[in-house]
This record gives sequence, structure tokens and C-alpha cells, in this order.
Amino acid sequence: MAEDATTTTVTVPGSPEQALAVFFDRFAEWWPREFSWSQDVLESVALDARPGGRASEYGPDGFRIDWGTLREVDRPRRALFTWQISPRREPVPDPGRASEVEVRFERVEDGRTRVAVEHRAFRRHGEGAGDYRRMMAEQGWPFALDRYARLLERDGALS
Repeated sequence: MAEDATTTTVTVPGSPEQALAVFFDRFAEWWPREFSWSQDVLESVALDARPGGRASEYGPDGFRIDWGTLREVDRPRRALFTWQISPRREPVPDPGRASEVEVRFERVEDGRTRVAVEHRAFRRHGEGAGDYRRMMAEQGWPFALDRYARLLERDGALS
């Protein structure tokens, strides 16, 4: 259902393999600190690219929170993970109440790759889902993917 999803795309230098590698292996370099619980004291974030791998945040004094799980990875074409953060920015331990994010990597002209992030199933979050979808469509994913694209542009797609 289209009103329950949002898709944000960006075109980056390099092959789908390179784009996927930077998306996962250099996640901590481009993921916005503002999108973490730790904010200014954030130590790191990680997105483990193996099926069953976790999306995790690490903060001071051993703080760790897992906010997603990799469901599928089809290198270099796509990855699917749960988004276990509620509209109120609270953890969602039950994956059945989480939305999901599919990232697709498609080769385009001139050695570039189109990266499409589809965030869907917001209804699973319950109250506030519509506003959450709008926020992610207008601010969240565009801001995050702009940082991702700038990293690839700056480094020439080197992973």
C-alpha cells in the first residue's frame, strides 16, 4: 500500500558492489549522529550486512541498543532490514511491530549506481505512523542519504 511507504533515491559514483559495501561497512561514517539516542556522546553505529545481523548503536559506559535486524541480503542488488524504532523514538523489541527498510542498488550510466531506500509497513508502529512516514520521507531518509552520497562523492566510491 503506497500510502504506507516512502522511497528515497540517490545516485552515487561506483558499482552496486561498491555502493553496498559503503552503505554497510562505512555506516558509522555517514549515518547522522542526530538520528541516534546517544547524540553528542555517540561512540559508533554499525549495520551488520549478514542475514540476522544487527543494526546497533554504541554509546558511553557500555551502552548498546539494537534497532534493527538484517532479514535478507542479495549482494549486490538489495538488502532488507527491520526498523525497530517507534514514532516516539523508542525501541520496538517486537519485530512484528516494526517497519522495514529495503535498499536496492541498480547500475546506471557512467559507472554510477542508483540507490533506492524504500521504508514501508509504518502501520505496524500503530499510533503516529502517518506522521512518522511523512517525517522519514521529508527529512529522515533525504538527510541520511545525502550524507551517504557525499561520502561516496568525496572518496570516489572507495570502500
